This record gives sequence, structure tokens and C-alpha cells, in this order.
Amino acid sequence: MESYDRRGFLIRIWRWAGGLVAAAGAWTTWDVLRANGAGAGARVRTVAPDEVPSVGVLEVREMKGYLTRQDGEVVALWWKCPHLGCKVPWCDSSGQFECPCHGSVFNRIGEYRRGPAPRGMDSYAVAVENGELVVDTGEVTLGDPPGNETLDEPTTGPECLGSEGG
Repeated sequence: MESYDRRGFLIRIWRWAGGLVAAAGAWTTWDVLRANGAGAGARVRTVAPDEVPSVGVLEVREMKGYLTRQDGEVVALWWKCPHLGCKVPWCDSSGQFECPCHGSVFNRIGEYRRGPAPRGMDSYAVAVENGELVVDTGEVTLGDPPGNETLDEPTTGPECLGSEGG
């Protein structure tokens, strides 16, 4: 009788452990299961074009991305890393995007600099309607492959991730 109770106890423990692993897996893949950006095909009204900085970026949570400028044109970047989907924050001290998960680094307009990412950051289509920038999160343009960096802006200071990128 004693071995049955021990066996039953171990079976219950393994079932609970398996359930916890399954729950953790579902929790960590939630971003993958959700719709792209602010929703599949969502058009997000943001700010007036003159509010977008030429140096640095403006985070827009509703579109899950950033706005910046290049040569007078507004660029809307998706904050999802093309490597494994982590949110890529802007590092004020270095003046570049630095992914905390695996160390990919991108310049201010999302072009690949280094790390395991297969390409630069993806971008959204942008239009001006009634004096506001409207970002179409359903229209995603994949980032350029490594080696196509066109923006010649050196880092402005120390990296947020450190010199090893994470």
C-alpha cells in the first residue's frame, strides 16, 4: 500500500510539473499569438509630423513602435526584434536600438549593425491625414539585410547593454 501512495504522489507531481511547463510555454508565446502591431491592419493615429524628432526617436505604444526621421521623411519602426521577437528599446546614451535578449543592435532608422538578427528592424507604412501621422500596422516592410547601413551616425556614448551587447 505504501508504494502505491508514493507512486501516486510522484505521478501527481509530474502532472503538475508538466502543466506548469505548458502554462509557461503558453505565457511566453503570447506575443507570437497576438495580432501584428496594434492589430492586424490597424491604422493608428499618432502625432503631428513636426513632433517627430530628427535626432532620437518617439515611442508610440499604440502602434508598438517608434517614429523618427531620415532626410525629412518620417520612419515608423516596429519595436519587435527580427531575431526572436523581443521588444527592442531605444538607448538614449548610445543613440541606437539595443535588443536586451540576444544583443542585436540597430541604428536610429532600424538598420542592422550587429548581433544575431537576420535583418534590420521592420517598418510600417506612414501617411499624413488631417495634419496627423497615420501608421498602418498591417503594412509591414521587412528590414534590410546586414551590410546595407546607409545612416552614418556614430554612437553618441556608452551602450545600454555594455560593449558585449548583452
